[in-house]
Amino acid sequence: MDKDRVEGSAKQVKGSIKEAAGKITGDTKTETEGKADKAEGKVQNTYGGLKDSLRGK
Repeated sequence: MDKDRVEGSAKQVKGSIKEAAGKITGDTKTETEGKADKAEGKVQNTYGGLKDSLRGK
């Protein structure tokens, strides 16, 4: 498994937690940052998946 996939998954989890914390506290800035972290993680995870498939894993 590619390093980018692991890091991307971690960013998605971090983003989900941050988004939930923002919703609970009513902090729209934190909620938005969480959504951005999730999106960034998804892109990184997809990129890592493409690298894995090019290597034939």
